[in-house]
This record gives sequence, C-alpha cells and structure tokens, in this order.
Amino acid sequence: MGEALRTVTGTHGVDQAVEVRRKVAECLWRWAGELPDDLRIAVRAAFALDQSDQLPLYKDRVRLVAQRLNRDERTARRRIDEGIERLAEVARSGAPLTDAGPAEPVPGWHTEELRVTLALDQQPPEAFEFRRIVADHDRIEHVDMAITLTAPFVANGPARTEDLEIDVFHGGRLTTRAMESTDRYGFRLVLPKPLRRHESHQIGLRFRIRADRTMAPHYVCVPKHRCAEFDLRVRFDPERPPERIWRLVNAFQRDVDDPQPRGDGVPLDAACEIHTAFHELTPGLAYGIRWHPPSGTGGS
Repeated sequence: MGEALRTVTGTHGVDQAVEVRRKVAECLWRWAGELPDDLRIAVRAAFALDQSDQLPLYKDRVRLVAQRLNRDERTARRRIDEGIERLAEVARSGAPLTDAGPAEPVPGWHTEELRVTLALDQQPPEAFEFRRIVADHDRIEHVDMAITLTAPFVANGPARTEDLEIDVFHGGRLTTRAMESTDRYGFRLVLPKPLRRHESHQIGLRFRIRADRTMAPHYVCVPKHRCAEFDLRVRFDPERPPERIWRLVNAFQRDVDDPQPRGDGVPLDAACEIHTAFHELTPGLAYGIRWHPPSGTGGS
C-alpha cells in the first residue's frame, strides 16, 4: 500500500495485516456503493468484497462479473477497470486537500447522470433535462448552471433573457437568470433543502427557445466539472429529416461548427429519432450530435 491509500483508508504502519484488510475492504465497499449499478457489481466481485464472491483466482471473478452483467469476459474486464478508476476518484474526493489546494474553484457538486430529450419536430424546439447531482461537500444549498444557444449572430442578433424559457419540473426553485455572454444563459436553482456530502438529488427542467430564433444544427454537453453519464435522445421532424447526423465525442468546441464534420454517423430509427450515450465526460470538451439540415432550411 502506498501513502495515498493509507491516508484515505485510515490505516497505519502499526496495523496488523488482518486489520489493514478489514479497513481497506470497508472503504472499497463504501466507495463502490456510490458507483452505477454495473460498476458496483464489477468492482465488488473483482475485489472479492462479498463473502459469496471470494473466489481465489482473479480470472474466476472476471467470469463471475461477466455472468452477472450478461457480457463477455473482455467487456467485464473493461467494466472492472472503469470501476477501479471511479473508485479512485471517489476515494480522492474524500481525501484531505494538499497544501496547494485545487487548481480551480469547484462547485461543491457534480453530475452523476444527465438525461436530455430534444424535440425538434415542433415549433419552438424543446429540451427536457433530467439531472442527478451528487454533493461533494456538506450544505450544498443551490446549484449554478448555464445553457448556450449557438446560432448565427446575423440571424438572431444579441441574445436576450426572454429568448429562452426555463421551466422547473421538480428539484428546486429558479431564483436568478442572467446573460453570461452574448449567447450563454446562466441561472441558479435553490434546492429544497441543503444536501449533505455524497447525498444525491434529482432535477427536472424544460428549455424552450423563442419561435423566431434560429437554432444551430447541433446539441452538445460541454461539462465544466465532472459528468459521469450523459444520455441524449433527439426527435427530428419525420417530414423534414436531416441529411446526415454525426456523433461528437471528446470534441473541441470549435469543432462543433467545423465546415468539415468529423465523427461517426448516427442513423435515424423508424420514429425519426436517435439515441446515444456518453460515459465519463472530460470537462471542457463537447459530447453530443450535429446534423446536416434538409436542403432549403438555411442551416437552422
């Protein structure tokens, strides 16, 4: 064990081996409880934390994970590796800060799951956002968020607060709205009660743009801080489907509007919809889709 693991698990050089195993196992079990179901199953079996899973050989535990997740063994190993990385993040979030402190201010919470449904088969377009956040510190009383409406400036002119409607379905009270830039809307939600550290909370929102505003042909999530899962569904107009759709992963924000799109193509299903998901998003990079509008729409 290295010094970092000793620190976060509370073990000391004078502890006997059996006491070290007990403390480490208790920490791993607790940290694994904060992971998504598949990763929790993977790491608890891989480390033989459950009495019923204490198979002596690692390859047998990998096979056990594969059976429980209904996946092949190669996929099971990947899920175990992902789970171990996430365990390290959870452990680090509970460790004391170094003297240097964090490189930049953190909001005190992160997004564990973000689910968005974008309806483009109606006017005006609407986006439904359901977000599960987790508090990284005690007494998180509000969350600050932002959404950007990217579109040609010549078509819309400068954005105004009334160009975007924000409805709160559940999870808080909208108290502050302000323009953070020419096209980015910042807003604050006061939570129903202060969150304790590691406590999760669900938020449901609807965004609707003014009917006469032009919307750029893309929808992406660019997290400022950690976002573990992003699930995106988009419904297009069946009578005017896009000519092509691209999936954006780890993209620089400038690439979202690049004249030469890059990325994997995404097919429409029979309902003229697409569904795609992203795991462990890198802060500052874009994840989502862009599309080539049908001819004669002016790129909106």
